[in-house]
Amino acid sequence: MNVDEIKQVVQVLAAAIKGLRLYAVDHPATAKQVETLQNGLFNLLQHKKMIKMGILEGTLFVEDHLFMQDFPAATEIVKLLESHELVGFEFMAGLSANEIQSLLHLLHSGGGKGQDFVDALASQGAKRIRAVATEDDDDDDHNPRKVYRKALKVVDQIFQDVRMGEIPSSDAAINVVKSMAQLTMTEPHAMMALSMLKDYDNYTFTHSVNVSVIALAVGRACNLTEEQLKTLGLGGLLHDLGKLRIDVDIITKPGRLTDAEFETIKEHPSFGAEIIKEMEDVTPEVMQIVIGHHLRHDRSGYPAGAISDKVSPLVEMTAIADAYDAMTTLRSYQRPFTPRKAIARIKEISGSALHPDFVMHFVDSLGAYPVGSLVRLDNNEVGLVTKVDPQDTSLVDLKVIFNPAGTLLEEPFMIKLHPNQERRIVAEVDPQTKGIDVTDFFDLDLQ
Repeated sequence: MNVDEIKQVVQVLAAAIKGLRLYAVDHPATAKQVETLQNGLFNLLQHKKMIKMGILEGTLFVEDHLFMQDFPAATEIVKLLESHELVGFEFMAGLSANEIQSLLHLLHSGGGKGQDFVDALASQGAKRIRAVATEDDDDDDHNPRKVYRKALKVVDQIFQDVRMGEIPSSDAAINVVKSMAQLTMTEPHAMMALSMLKDYDNYTFTHSVNVSVIALAVGRACNLTEEQLKTLGLGGLLHDLGKLRIDVDIITKPGRLTDAEFETIKEHPSFGAEIIKEMEDVTPEVMQIVIGHHLRHDRSGYPAGAISDKVSPLVEMTAIADAYDAMTTLRSYQRPFTPRKAIARIKEISGSALHPDFVMHFVDSLGAYPVGSLVRLDNNEVGLVTKVDPQDTSLVDLKVIFNPAGTLLEEPFMIKLHPNQERRIVAEVDPQTKGIDVTDFFDLDLQ
């Protein structure tokens, strides 16, 4: 890679940020610098599909070039990154002038720090520029929110790699699943609460993480070892990777698929297996999960070529997680099931679509009113189940949202329910009848 081209990009980036002190982001002078920066990055991206720029031990680097000698523009960018609690940027082929403008605007205007900046840039639609936040690694592996957020980032990177025709790295996925598995053993319902997050615009993306989380909960309920949980979690994370090779119009179609479209969809397990076969350290059991998660317990599913194969129990557990997350997610053609109704439906199809014993263990572990259930109390208050005691599922934490008169509380409050308490749950409530999204009331801030 040409060093002079790298230096020019760094100089133009530093100059463009300085220029915003004098000119607005849409001023012709700024637009000219954006164009120059876009052209410079385009030249670098002729050689690679992604360019990394960041800080290494206080020094700026761009790919394999480290700015060891005094270079004022590099020093300026290091200061800027540090002030925003970022370790760098990733620029991807095809980036637009609007995406560069969004980055410059956030760098100049503040844009928050750390993960706030990362999320702000993503919210601007800058899909081909990714900011990377500084992380406190010592605490991350024990914090469910941070681990979940890390899993989302890992899946995002894997998806980007597949779209660019590159072989995804398995290292980050293996590491984050290890953390997820350990948390599932100690805080299973905290992880399940996080799986209530649904990004409807990126269903395949968040569904992958949520299936991994829920599959781990199924595995824990079935008394898997930690090593088995890691395999299960990785399979869940990668199970739908093959959908990236299916026409996006079919994947996102709002109505019923035609027979031809469904035949196309049925190819995604095989496509996924082809992708992960190229990844390092992916075991045959993970491969089985990817190719077999739609086989059904009675083997009436797909792909046909795998129906006669002996199937790992981990495949059956992933299928339960896949079904539960799909049922509880709003789709253009499907009203979401409440957790309790999803359980009822899963029980109905156990023995045919799903493994009956694994379903029974999973359902028992969730309790009568799983995390995410909106419930009515005997005094007519309405609240959200935010936690279920893993040792005694009759003990739950409840956030009261509506008072007995049916009025939405300005300040919801927490209570603990147990069988001997005065308040008791009498029924589940459909959140849509109350006009709310239950995730708005979880403490699920992933910042």
